[in-house]
Amino acid sequence: MAAPIVLVPGFWLGAWAWDEVVSDLRAEGHEVTALTLPGLESPDADRARITFSDHADAICNAVTAAGRPVVLAVHSGAGATGYAATDRIPQLIAHMVYVDSGPATAPLDPGFEGDELPLAPTWEELGENLDGISDEQLATFRERAVPEPAGALRESVELRNAARLDVPTTAICTAFTSAEYKAAVEDGQTWLGGFGELRNVTWIDLPTSHWPMWSRPQELAAVIGDIARGAG
Repeated sequence: MAAPIVLVPGFWLGAWAWDEVVSDLRAEGHEVTALTLPGLESPDADRARITFSDHADAICNAVTAAGRPVVLAVHSGAGATGYAATDRIPQLIAHMVYVDSGPATAPLDPGFEGDELPLAPTWEELGENLDGISDEQLATFRERAVPEPAGALRESVELRNAARLDVPTTAICTAFTSAEYKAAVEDGQTWLGGFGELRNVTWIDLPTSHWPMWSRPQELAAVIGDIARGAG
């Protein structure tokens, strides 16, 4: 039996961002949960008091609710809180997947000011790879995007549990190649810091946008599904 799958979207996104991937995985018989993290439920949500730990707690709660060890797939900025979850409950994570993301070992933006980070007003200012994403998908993204709580950027937690280092991990590299990721790790980029200490990492190249759940959903679902079957 395949391991259950928990999907966590990156900044500005809710569970809806994974809809196509969820559909494909469920069609193959997988048990899947996609999360909307605290403060990202709607534009009207109160984000001023949302902390990094609130996001890590939400991930841990979803993993625990599955009732057995899961494949935990985190995208983009959720790599930081996802890595914190592996520190808290490593025994419940059968396999960790970073989707164009990484196990951050320091705050993503410790000097960020304000209560929230809205989506950039133009795609050029966003500065991310949009390869393969349609105009319709971009319009949906902008329409449904919710500002990211500042706590997710400014804060982090102390990682203390060495058991996290043995959680089997896969990095799915989309906007950048695995070679570029490895070079950034060697350069000391803390948003990827955990890759320098994890003991069992597999690198997969899936060239496309920073949001492969939209630009290559079938291929992404296939990779995650294969991991879940192997981890079951």
